Amino acid sequence: MTTTEEEYDTALESVEVVDAELVDDDAPGAGAVAVPDPVAAVLAALDTDAKDHLNRIRPKKTRDGYARDWEVWREFHGWLAAKTGALLPLSSVTVGTFVSFVAYLDQVVMAPPNTIERRITGVTSEARSRGYTVPKEATEAARRALKPLKLDEGRMRRGRGKAAAIAPADLRTMAEAPLERQPEPTARRRRVFRVPELARLRDQALNSLKLAVAGRNEEMSMLDDGHVQVVDEGLKVHVPSVKGRPPRDVPVTYGENRATCPVRCWRAWQEAKLAAGAEPSGPAFLSVDQWGHLGSTRLSPDGVGRVLARCAKYAGLTGRRITGHSARRGLVTTGIKKGKRVDKLRRQGGWSANSPVFWEYVDEGAMFEDAPTEGIGF
Repeated sequence: MTTTEEEYDTALESVEVVDAELVDDDAPGAGAVAVPDPVAAVLAALDTDAKDHLNRIRPKKTRDGYARDWEVWREFHGWLAAKTGALLPLSSVTVGTFVSFVAYLDQVVMAPPNTIERRITGVTSEARSRGYTVPKEATEAARRALKPLKLDEGRMRRGRGKAAAIAPADLRTMAEAPLERQPEPTARRRRVFRVPELARLRDQALNSLKLAVAGRNEEMSMLDDGHVQVVDEGLKVHVPSVKGRPPRDVPVTYGENRATCPVRCWRAWQEAKLAAGAEPSGPAFLSVDQWGHLGSTRLSPDGVGRVLARCAKYAGLTGRRITGHSARRGLVTTGIKKGKRVDKLRRQGGWSANSPVFWEYVDEGAMFEDAPTEGIGF
């Protein structure tokens, strides 16, 4: 049977129609250009914007610290390349590279264990922000390699050590120290330094309130006058949110001594500050220069920490490392010794329920409570 040209064309058209019905509409044909999925594009753009936003709202000090951690990670890769002859990409965060990184920081850089721990956190965060994968087993392996280093006293002495706790008795020593400071024997300028009265009032209010609320340096820096409410019982303090931590409202009662009572010190500082021309409802703690002139800028977090350390030094409280963190440790250790409830101490300072640091302070405060050697016949 002979097929005419017309019948052939008709048969061909029917085949094309059948084939067309079997082809997936979403699959591009040969030579066709794939059309981008608008939903996927929007989701990808939102992910990028979210990463940028989270990085922007991260505190500058944290961003700078993580950036430095990444530079140390880069330096490690250079050292590793010189040793092995192969330059690995910075994205290679594996069990092997992370454990080697810990060994490098410990044996080559001679970094203290606490610094190594922070480097691990910083590199992990920076790597993920750059889109690199950081396996959970890599960070776990690095921390396992770090654990015995933290038990080595020699390695722990490489760092500055933990901040010592301060107690109200220490605040009284600071408050009662003379206003005139004699120059140190090694000082190049042999002049007597006098602490201005306005600065003394600010320091007393800052140090006593910091201990009372177990305030972090950043929290005390961000405190405004409106956050501190005077009530019949003392003060109701709204500690603002910093670094993503939730805010908290805490009570502060009157103290036994005028020089260290956080309520009376706060009121004295407020009166002096307003008399010096400060704006009402502004920052709680302002800068004061060496001549006693009140500044208009908020005391920085580092400035808050320096106030406590400087007052301790002037009062002769040497031999202990007193920093801005000493007040947080001091409230817990002193409170435990005085029989205060653990849950109230934890809420006062804004610690999480499973904070290992908080429970370390609790154990320190309760060390001599029902001690094993007490009353056994010594």
